[in-house]
Amino acid sequence: MANDWAKPLPVRQLAPERKAEVDLRRWPATIPAVRQLLSDGMELGHATVLVGANGTGKSTIVEALAMVYGMNAEGGSTGAAHRTFDSESPLHEWLRIVRGPGATKWGYFVRAETMHGLFTYLEHNREGSTDPVFHLMSHGESFLRILDTSRFRGDGLFVMDEPEAGLAFSAQLVLLGKLIAMSERDGTQVVLATHSPILASFPGAKLIELDADGFHETTWEKLAVVGDYRRFMADPQRYLRYLTE
Repeated sequence: MANDWAKPLPVRQLAPERKAEVDLRRWPATIPAVRQLLSDGMELGHATVLVGANGTGKSTIVEALAMVYGMNAEGGSTGAAHRTFDSESPLHEWLRIVRGPGATKWGYFVRAETMHGLFTYLEHNREGSTDPVFHLMSHGESFLRILDTSRFRGDGLFVMDEPEAGLAFSAQLVLLGKLIAMSERDGTQVVLATHSPILASFPGAKLIELDADGFHETTWEKLAVVGDYRRFMADPQRYLRYLTE
């Protein structure tokens, strides 16, 4: 990854909005990582990867980042207006972003659980578009294909929530290659939440692990999920016997 950047990052920091009235007894402020975020903020790099178990707040945080930036909670650009169900947390109301001076304001948000709705929105608004019909592809094929469109070719903030869903091992490697290429472009920033040790191996990315104590920057080798996969692959029966007894 390049070291000398001529263009500023779209978002340098995700910071608490000091004027916001936050009830720390209310979800999602009860999540340790969110509580820490509301206290300390979070510095972002050209590529930032959030990793953690279910319920640690990684999807909640990337959703809030996308919304504070102006993107649609269910996926899409800063101009997308589709909506199926109001399920987002109020976290975006408690945060602000510190933008890089003069940085682009373009961004795009994709999340595995709402891709069907996003593709339906794009299909209903496809006049003049050269997009394929994403609904005619498998989940994994459509996810990789949208990254090849003009939405992801220029400067911008690209936020992804669990993009590995539906992707085989080889397809996750293809996705990682696309993300690396994006992050190496000056003026482009990638932030993702994932369970995948493959995506977590993102070279040069700021790797942040979320757990019961909050969040901390770490290395790939120290991630809990990497240790879990290594132990399982070395001795599956060590885990499987508890499922069959």
